[in-house]
Amino acid sequence: MVDIVVLGATGYTGRLIAQYLATHPQRSSFTFGLAARSQSALEKVFRGLNLSKEDVPVFIMDVTNPSDVDAVVQQARVVINTIGPYWRWGTSVVRACVHYGKHYVDLSGEVHWIKDIIFELDYAAVKAGSIVVPCCGLDSVPSDVLAFVANKTLKSFGGPSTAIDLSTSAWKLGGASFSGGTFSTILTVLEDVPKHKLLALRQDFALSPVKGIQSPRARMVYTLPHSSRPVYGAWFFMAITNSQVVQRSWGLYEFARRVNQHNATAVAPLSYGPNFKYEEFMVLPSAFHAKMYSIIFAAIAALLFFFQPARWFARKIMPRPGEGPSERQLKSGSLKITNITTSSPNSQGEKIVVRSVFKGRGDPGYFLSSVMISECALALVLDGASLPQISTGGGILTPMTAFGDILVERLRKSGHIDIESELLVGTESRKTR
Repeated sequence: MVDIVVLGATGYTGRLIAQYLATHPQRSSFTFGLAARSQSALEKVFRGLNLSKEDVPVFIMDVTNPSDVDAVVQQARVVINTIGPYWRWGTSVVRACVHYGKHYVDLSGEVHWIKDIIFELDYAAVKAGSIVVPCCGLDSVPSDVLAFVANKTLKSFGGPSTAIDLSTSAWKLGGASFSGGTFSTILTVLEDVPKHKLLALRQDFALSPVKGIQSPRARMVYTLPHSSRPVYGAWFFMAITNSQVVQRSWGLYEFARRVNQHNATAVAPLSYGPNFKYEEFMVLPSAFHAKMYSIIFAAIAALLFFFQPARWFARKIMPRPGEGPSERQLKSGSLKITNITTSSPNSQGEKIVVRSVFKGRGDPGYFLSSVMISECALALVLDGASLPQISTGGGILTPMTAFGDILVERLRKSGHIDIESELLVGTESRKTR
């Protein structure tokens, strides 16, 4: 029995997670094992990371074989699943975790699949006490964290009844790159997932147990409010997943508030408020660049969505599964997300404005994702007694509803991620976190 098992440990991101866990400062406090289909590929990972099988157990597992999945899941407290596309291979792993009362985290950004497992397995996960948390990487930890810390900062100034009106995140990615596995997942979504499932997810709050206020419509040019200098950007493709995850966090908190009206003081600090709206965009140098990017991106997306020859050509030029950024690219990448959150007006018509920033050092999609999902798993193993009350009952949760402040502090202590939040008071700012 191990604390954590990494499924897909021979894939590009799986290897990064194994390396991060093997060198973690708390390494003596937990155990972990690696699982994959190929014995020879696992041997290569062990040699590359200088691991010992006496210290790190090996599990040979074919994710298409349910008995293999069951056998491995029973050997761990927490499962890190990196095997995508999750639409194809993820459901059997989640089913096994729920059946055996194990905890689960993954790197999925596949909203259509998450909606399906919520429908099938959320109630069973609650009954089993199994905490299941999809989207524990670049999508959608930063977005979820920023809305969470902004809400806390607003309430620290305006009181527990302060509600959010609009939360906007501006993403600036440095040196971000695609791995072959990620691109394979995108093509699988376009080819295998029924179109009606994809189109249905354009609606706000598709994953939320409560319906909220419609967010601002997608547009060609975005601006970041309350900025000292203009910040322009264009629609960000990750917003499809990130917005739905943030809205599910809002919905889970809002549902808890409504069913616990007799104990409102315990739930109010978590609630974002009934009028909460969220949006995000990718920062570009100017409004002109944003317009051009939007046009070009829409054209490429349409080609991939509607024309099979375009997908065939893309497969020829993009990395294959298992391939990813070089070591130099991993180290040189960066991430900076600036979030501006505005409160609903109080009785005097006054609004509170909060600026929160999420910074990461390293390739955003792969290195930083390996940090985020590893710290999520370690929170389940090492901080179980301190997790938010909303997560202790199990269920299909989001990063913030599952881990809350525990994850925020873990990411800060990792040495790779900075998270700050401050009040904007006139022309001055006051840092609160």
